[in-house]
Amino acid sequence: MIKIGLTHQGCSNERLFREERLEPVHVKRPAMPPLEEFISCLEAIWDSRVLTNCGPFHEQFERELAEFLGVEHLALFCNGTIGLVTALQALRVAGEVITTPYSFVATTHALLWNGLTPVFVDIDPVTFSIDPKKIEEAITPRTTSILPVHTYGIPCDFEAIQRIADIYGLKVIYDAAHAFGVRDSGGSILRHGDLSVLSFHATKVFHTFEGGAIICPDAKTKQRIDYLKNFGFADEVTVVAPGINGKMNEFQAAYGVVALKHYGTWHASCSAVSHRYRELLTGVSGIRLLNVPEKLEWNYAYFPILVEDGYPLTRDDLYYKLRREGIHARRYFYPLISEFPMYRGFESAKLEHLPRAYEVSRKVLCLPMFAELPIDVVESICRLIAEG
Repeated sequence: MIKIGLTHQGCSNERLFREERLEPVHVKRPAMPPLEEFISCLEAIWDSRVLTNCGPFHEQFERELAEFLGVEHLALFCNGTIGLVTALQALRVAGEVITTPYSFVATTHALLWNGLTPVFVDIDPVTFSIDPKKIEEAITPRTTSILPVHTYGIPCDFEAIQRIADIYGLKVIYDAAHAFGVRDSGGSILRHGDLSVLSFHATKVFHTFEGGAIICPDAKTKQRIDYLKNFGFADEVTVVAPGINGKMNEFQAAYGVVALKHYGTWHASCSAVSHRYRELLTGVSGIRLLNVPEKLEWNYAYFPILVEDGYPLTRDDLYYKLRREGIHARRYFYPLISEFPMYRGFESAKLEHLPRAYEVSRKVLCLPMFAELPIDVVESICRLIAEG
């Protein structure tokens, strides 16, 4: 197994990798700023005794994060899932919502929590995001919205999705959990749709332990969302909606203020890891790499590979081979959301309707990807894969 951060004079990581039983390398390891920077924020919280309810760190983080992301309005949340649930409430979504089966279960759980019907459609074979052509085929008189996912931080075909939404009068809510900091030639990809929802879970490229945000198109929408995330209170005696407690607390917000200053360094490190993977795995027979569009400012959130024909092992064989060596790669996303018991009964969940998503879910393997992953460890992982 590989020991992250372990140094032995005269002993390479490759030797450690082969000969010693050490701590495993997980698919993700949270990047964290210097502790002393966060401690000064904790001292300020202790002095003020303001722990939640949109205190000074909440306001500061919301302001600085909007500026960093290049958006005008956003509302912070305790986590991304509550953000999704609230976004659907804010737009008063009803009926059927077209979405992808190839995502984390929170995407569609948010629909069920709102009493909505998910309608699964197949994915694009290159981006692994929802296929716009399949969206149009799935529209019925009960369809009200589309819930796409920017899978692995690669943008959906937002132009095609918006054209469909405009023709049929549908709302578009993007699950942008993977898309922190991603920009194309027009700016932040969070600008698309009626709302975009971010996650700041500890496994993300930027985190606040737990957390999330809804990107809002205007001040009026932000105000409604701010009401909804605080039980619907407009003032001390006025409740305007059946809201929820979705507020980000001061500890999360203070951490976000500190962490945001270090994101550029973490992003550069992840870029180096990703590029080294790509250099070493390009050309390995049977290993397909994620296609990253040119001129996209990507966030290097994940490093998925597809194990295809021509590779000597199956995906699961490779998964367990790496695991025996202490490499905890993950099969993101397997199984499909549509295969879980609470979704199997929907007509759209039948695998015959989702051949591309099913195929990708049986081939995908996400390799370890985080800022502090040593390059020589990346090289060792790639040697294991190349050996077959």
